Amino acid sequence: MLKLTDVIIDCPDAMELAGFYSAVVGLPVKEDSTEQWAGIALGGLELAFTPVEDYRAPQWPASEHPKQFHLDFEVDDLVAEHERVVALGATLMSAHVGPEGHGFHVYTDPVGHPFCLCRNQGVTWTDDGPVWPGA
Repeated sequence: MLKLTDVIIDCPDAMELAGFYSAVVGLPVKEDSTEQWAGIALGGLELAFTPVEDYRAPQWPASEHPKQFHLDFEVDDLVAEHERVVALGATLMSAHVGPEGHGFHVYTDPVGHPFCLCRNQGVTWTDDGPVWPGA
């Protein structure tokens, strides 16, 4: 049996990048976070950040420094969330949205990691978050 417990992102400054994602997801940086390990509790999963020497940002989609991972966030309002994450320091790299408003935007965080804001067709939103079709 196994359970995913952490998603760990390399970066130049753990607390700074944790602060960015804390604002993106609307959850606090964990109180026991340090400059060597900063985390955000996401239910049973922790999004964690750790500094590495000589950090080099991914150059996705080029392969010299590949992305190695990315995060997808399902959103209820793609336009509003776009404005919010850009104001927080994200950079829009590309948009792939159809005429009905479904699709995704690709961004990079302040240190170059890619992430997407997605608005998938058929997903409905409740007070508890998104509900996928057939769930």
